[in-house]
Amino acid sequence: MGHMNVRHYAAMFDDASFQLLGHLVGPEAIDNHDLGWADVRSETEYKHETEAGALLTIHSHVTRLGRSSVSFEQIMTGSIDGVVRAVNRTTTVRFDLNARRSAELEAGLRARGEALLVASE
Repeated sequence: MGHMNVRHYAAMFDDASFQLLGHLVGPEAIDNHDLGWADVRSETEYKHETEAGALLTIHSHVTRLGRSSVSFEQIMTGSIDGVVRAVNRTTTVRFDLNARRSAELEAGLRARGEALLVASE
């Protein structure tokens, strides 16, 4: 149909979330295979039709830090025209992969998250 469909938006927001979460966990956690993330909510608001092949930029920021969760917002804009194409809001839980339950946010992760905290509208 000449425009991006939902699966492409989802993949791009997912890729951007890996970047954000990587910045939150920091370099000391790269080799830690005991902890991961489990998304518990994700909502995408489509604002403007996006042509296939359009150049896009996604900016992410943290909106809330819980005991074991991080909520964040990602804004997709056209890289050339600056038009907001879509906004994604996600809540993900720090997850202990061995115990199969939530894990408290580590102090370093929390500090990095606070540095990226922006009040949600």
